[in-house]
Amino acid sequence: MVPPWYHALAQTRLARERLRAMGWRLLGAKIGPKCLFGARVRLDYPWGVQVGFRGQVEADVWFKLVSPSARVAIGEYGFLGRGVEIDVVESVTLGAHVLVAPGVFITDHVHNIALTARIDDQGCSSRPISIGDDVWLGARAVVLPGVTIGSGAVVGAGAVVREDVAAGTVVAGVPARVLRRR
Repeated sequence: MVPPWYHALAQTRLARERLRAMGWRLLGAKIGPKCLFGARVRLDYPWGVQVGFRGQVEADVWFKLVSPSARVAIGEYGFLGRGVEIDVVESVTLGAHVLVAPGVFITDHVHNIALTARIDDQGCSSRPISIGDDVWLGARAVVLPGVTIGSGAVVGAGAVVREDVAAGTVVAGVPARVLRRR
């Protein structure tokens, strides 16, 4: 049996999460209606972030946009678990109904590593990331630059995705390899 005070507590939490989303909207982020933002969510260059209708962003998520022109778009009913980091120079797009489990790291850029100069002097190269609709990224997965993950795909926990994933495919491992079709 649910204690009588629990529903009031849940309503208070819901109101706080909606207010946080509204606050980011006031700072320039394109946040759809009925979105929820947990505590300590961070948006660098908020005008580059778009979250669709009923998107949910749990606590400690970091939208790390590295430049004012960087863009992140999340479709309707998207979910980002606690501690997700999206590190963007160019663009990252997640479709509708995408589930991103806690601790996932998504980056569209890497440091250049030519032997002719120190690594910290070489800058980065970037390629956009596209994740289709109805995709599940398992806990602590890593998605690297230039990857396209097709609709309906599943990425296992801890996987490192460095190549495209076909629609409806289940992948896992380091590097991620196809296990089966959904």
